[in-house]
Amino acid sequence: MSPPPTTSTRRARTLLLGGGAALAAGAALVFSNPTPAEFELYAGERLVDLTTREICGDDGLPMLLGLLVQNCPELVHGQRKLLGSLAAANTRRFNAGLFSLYNTDVGGQEVLPWLHLPRYHVTTLAGAGQFLQLEAISRPVERK
Repeated sequence: MSPPPTTSTRRARTLLLGGGAALAAGAALVFSNPTPAEFELYAGERLVDLTTREICGDDGLPMLLGLLVQNCPELVHGQRKLLGSLAAANTRRFNAGLFSLYNTDVGGQEVLPWLHLPRYHVTTLAGAGQFLQLEAISRPVERK
């Protein structure tokens, strides 16, 4: 029969197991950090939400255009892939391994002579397979 482990041996095992668990958790976070392609899909959905509120709301479309456009939210939602591509092209990503921070600045493009896309700055935290919008600021469009 072997003698019982000493206190220092138990501590060493505990530290080794704790360190291994922390290393495994860190590796899981690194591998579950969402990719830029996943961010593009997420950003398209968020921009659809933001743009629908701004363009399809009471003060969004001019009255005549509002009468012509039957379902503004559906029209905007149909552009989610384009909005996601636009966001991806105008995003800076800081990848810290365990998480990523995305800073996006989009909008201001003239769609018609009297209609510009809303301008947004959005900061998003990505990690553990999830996205968390930290900040969304709507900025006025400068008219020329």
